[in-house]
Amino acid sequence: MNSKLLNILFLIIATAAFAQEVDSTAVQKDSVIVSEKKEAIVIKDTVIDKEPYNPLAPSKAAFYSAVVPGLGQAYNKKYWKIPIIYAGMATGVYFYLKNDDDYNQFRDAYKRRLAGFEDDEFQGISTERLIDAQRNAKTNKDYSIIAVVLVYMLNIIDANVDAHLQQYNVTEDLSISPNFEVNSINTQANYGLSFRFKL
Repeated sequence: MNSKLLNILFLIIATAAFAQEVDSTAVQKDSVIVSEKKEAIVIKDTVIDKEPYNPLAPSKAAFYSAVVPGLGQAYNKKYWKIPIIYAGMATGVYFYLKNDDDYNQFRDAYKRRLAGFEDDEFQGISTERLIDAQRNAKTNKDYSIIAVVLVYMLNIIDANVDAHLQQYNVTEDLSISPNFEVNSINTQANYGLSFRFKL
């Protein structure tokens, strides 16, 4: 009983999923008024195609992103990515400046201790700990620079790849779809995937 119910459910889902086909053409209707009493309808059939293949579009987008971060995304009309790029770069710059300030504070306190003064803002912290704090702040500054450079590089790579994928030809010539067959010998359902390749 459960297998029959499962077979029927799978058949309904598979039929519903492949029952409708999206039309890739669009018809544009223009109406022109000839006089007040008559209306002439002019119907133009226009096929909406993708823009022609431009082999230089990916390198153009990458160049734009290299010159001004986010400009390649604007060229690809992916405007929602631009704030993400600038937020990533601004975060890296913020942490760089913060760690630079911390490094300068630790270094100044260490220099004052070497000069013999004990009135720095880090009372109760040993000199060795100040040296470690300087090293950690310097390491974090370096990581912040690396993060900014990585976001910048990802910005260029994203613009290039996105421009490539916009020109990618997606057709029905190569498709994978669920397949449902009934075995004629034992009347059991066979489920699978069908792979279609049209030349």
